[in-house]
Amino acid sequence: MRVLGIETSCDETAAAIVTENGEVISDVVHSQVSVHAPYGGVVPELASRDHMRNIRPVVYTALEKAGLQLSDIDGIAVTARPGLSGALLVGVQMAQGLAWALDKPLVGVDHLVGHLLAVFLKHPGLPPLEPQPAFPFVAMLASGGHTAIYSVQGPNIEQIQELGATRDDAAGEAYDKIAKLLGLGYPGGPIIDKLAKEGDPDAIELSKPMASKSSLEFSFSGLKTNVARWVEVNGRPGDDATLRNLCAAFQRRVVDTLVSKTLRAARTNGIARVVLGGGVAANSELRRRSVERGAKLGIEVVVPPFRSCTDNAAMIAYAGAQRLLAGHDDRGRLTISPHTSLPRVTKKGKGARLHPRTPRASVKAS
Repeated sequence: MRVLGIETSCDETAAAIVTENGEVISDVVHSQVSVHAPYGGVVPELASRDHMRNIRPVVYTALEKAGLQLSDIDGIAVTARPGLSGALLVGVQMAQGLAWALDKPLVGVDHLVGHLLAVFLKHPGLPPLEPQPAFPFVAMLASGGHTAIYSVQGPNIEQIQELGATRDDAAGEAYDKIAKLLGLGYPGGPIIDKLAKEGDPDAIELSKPMASKSSLEFSFSGLKTNVARWVEVNGRPGDDATLRNLCAAFQRRVVDTLVSKTLRAARTNGIARVVLGGGVAANSELRRRSVERGAKLGIEVVVPPFRSCTDNAAMIAYAGAQRLLAGHDDRGRLTISPHTSLPRVTKKGKGARLHPRTPRASVKAS
């Protein structure tokens, strides 16, 4: 089965062709970083317009690189949720038009499910992952818009359960906001990661974000405020050792909480395998320390290649292939939503957690 995947949930226009076994035949990503960099973050209207300009050439480039025609495609998968509504609409309309014209099955994919299954992608030229991914596993999904821990028993929505998530900022969002505060540019993650390697994380004292050992939830707003107050008192550091120490201290606090809570979730649930996913999973310290601490606890940590961490259409095509194999076809009834299909346990802001079985309305795309 050769599935065309389309991804336009945020600020990457992407298309890929992947088999049901995860073999990536082609994978094309057009980044909008230069469009949004002057604003220090993604501007939804600009994102939508850039998707409209690039969706067609990106899809046809993916076909060209795969050496295929549209008629050779067996099915189409597209990100339908969560994401920016205008951006999602561009990809879904393109996918629906192709499905209608080609008379091919179409499935909507939840972007978060794509990230959770991206570890199964097999990119040409890259060696197989060691250890190899397999169900069940505990997943740490950390990106610009989402940070959560999941128990993943299989590829279907019903087999994925949130164990804990952020109450406020996502980890990647915190990176971007701190980078903007320090005048480092956008996106903030790679810049702070690079500077942190040259700094001393113990040189500047910062608070530990939501350090309670009894909770698998996250909160990064306090850490962000801590850094902002430090800058207010001490001034914005220049390109010197102080800047690197501040970046190292901030990153250490974020990585500490992500690693400790993910491994604790694995031990608590009796699962000896952890998978990293999402854009923040490209962070060098997170990758290194997850593997090191996991080894000490007898937990396998599977770290995907960098290209499988950031937003891409290959993961959407693979997740879509699993739905197509199960006989799903969303033609004529596919809708978009800014919300994930995965039931939430964690409540945003202060207050008690939601019950894991709290129903969600209009769950269509997985």
